[in-house]
This record gives sequence, C-alpha cells and structure tokens, in this order.
Amino acid sequence: MGKKSTGLNAAKKLQSRRKESKWHNKWFVKSARNLKQKSDPLEGASQASGIVLEKVQLEAKQPNSAMRKCVRVQLIKNGKQVTAFCPGDGATKLVDEHDQVIVECIGGKMGRSKGDIPGVRWQVIKVNDQSLNALLKGKLEKARK
Repeated sequence: MGKKSTGLNAAKKLQSRRKESKWHNKWFVKSARNLKQKSDPLEGASQASGIVLEKVQLEAKQPNSAMRKCVRVQLIKNGKQVTAFCPGDGATKLVDEHDQVIVECIGGKMGRSKGDIPGVRWQVIKVNDQSLNALLKGKLEKARK
C-alpha cells in the first residue's frame, strides 16, 4: 500500500486507512459481524440446559488412546444438539438418558475444543439441578425423579 500519510492535513487519510485496515483483522471481523452469536448453539450465553439424548464415547486424539465419556444433549432453548464432556471418574454412571443437564463452555483456546477431545466444546456441570462435582465426591445422592 505504501507509506502512511504525514503532515498537517493527514488526519482524514489516516482515519480512512485505519477504517479499511481493521477488516484484515479476523478478531475485529468476528465481533463486528456478530459471528460468534450466529454460530454458537448457546447463543452467547455462558450456560444452557438441555436433555440427554444418549451417552457416547469418543476416541482421544493422538498420542492418547482413551475413550472419553461424553453425552449428546439437546438444548431446551433452541433444540440444537451438542456433544458435552462428562468430567471426572465415573461421571457417566451418574448421567442417564432423559436427565436434565446444564452445560457450559469447556474453556479451550478461542472457543474451540480443549485437550485431546476432538470437536467437543462443552462440559456437563449439573445433573437434575445437582452439581456433578458434588455427586462424584459423594456429598450428594442422586435425586429420584
């Protein structure tokens, strides 16, 4: 593009140059066009509740060879389906089909998946309004429906 304008009457030129250059920054484009909210199943919310459809096991990425325990969840607010990870040892035993769960972002970099679980961006934090963490530690008994 060349050199930046300098001098007394350069402000207008510098402003328009900056305005144009912003659109080459992917973070600016993402926020200006609201792309996160449009593509996000949680629609910008930090947490969402849903119903468990099925339990699934996903293979971890190389070099690990574990089967990560996840659940398919249908969100109540918009009917979209997401795969959520169940953190903790034996956590899937506490989650049954048709249970109501609350999912939140797993906290990977840039809203992407975390660790060795491919394509999973959410994790289960509550089952039937009871903390999954407390259930795992034995502080709570799972509620009967």
